[in-house]
Amino acid sequence: MANAQTGTVPDESFCYALGLRTQFRGVTERQGMVWRGAAGWAEWSPFLDYEGAELVPWLHAADEAADRGWPAPLRTEIPVNSTIPAVGPELAYDIARTAGCHTAKVKVAERGQSLAEDASRLEAVRDALGPGGKIRIDANGGWSLDDAVHAVRELARFDLEYVEQPCASIGELAELRRLLMRSGWYLPIAADESIRRAHDPYQVAERAAADIAVLKVQPLGGVRACLQIAERIGLPVVVSSALETSIGIRAGLALAAALPELPYACGLNTVALLADDVVSEPLIAVDGVIKVGDLIVDQAALDKHRPDSRVERFWQARLVQTRELALRQAQGA
Repeated sequence: MANAQTGTVPDESFCYALGLRTQFRGVTERQGMVWRGAAGWAEWSPFLDYEGAELVPWLHAADEAADRGWPAPLRTEIPVNSTIPAVGPELAYDIARTAGCHTAKVKVAERGQSLAEDASRLEAVRDALGPGGKIRIDANGGWSLDDAVHAVRELARFDLEYVEQPCASIGELAELRRLLMRSGWYLPIAADESIRRAHDPYQVAERAAADIAVLKVQPLGGVRACLQIAERIGLPVVVSSALETSIGIRAGLALAAALPELPYACGLNTVALLADDVVSEPLIAVDGVIKVGDLIVDQAALDKHRPDSRVERFWQARLVQTRELALRQAQGA
């Protein structure tokens, strides 16, 4: 276990670097650290664009997994969606068809791509899932307000379940929601970045900017922290991943398993996007669900996917700095 008083790296920690099968929101390789504590394995893998105080909740989530474990589960199987990157229609069809999920989340608003390309991707996914499948789209805040209104009208023909983070700001989300309700083109809005990267995660509910809250365990500080947000925010919750290995996904499953209600499929099938994993049996959906259970970490896989010494030093230094910052925060500095 890491020493919170000295900011040291855990004695038995491992860095990893895993390629992605397809570029995903500009990411081609996923990096992070894993270690084992008294309660189990933990993952700490903040994206490289996170820095400073933003890194601390990710560390709290890892410490919870390693040292405390999680609340008792209310369910043992979690329904999940497939995740379709911003790829061409042929590959999108193949991913949706072979994932075995009844719900797909499709990335849209990719930089450098057109709305017509988004529509072609959605058409392919709709063909793969059939009329009974559910499709949700995720713009990662990539549309302006006007673009979002236009896109929703153009893409509504694919019978969408909801649109995730269509615009970047809470104000735009609130205005978009009002405009859609008035116009008759209403589509539920889910907030992701406006919760996990916000100073106040409850603003989306207080300003009537979203219908659904997307919660991710690592950036929000752990399973218990997410349960508190879910209780206070008063919106239906979708649990989603931060593109982790199965060790990180296991924490997402713990949250989904502990929520009083789980009305939507969760975005926890993203290990399928990685070229490999660090456990013996990766947490990948079968018949649209992932079972909640124990993991067996594969030491050979950890050794195989160990990055070069420069990357290791970067992650070790990043962890030490973040733990020191977390200690100062706890002391009220």
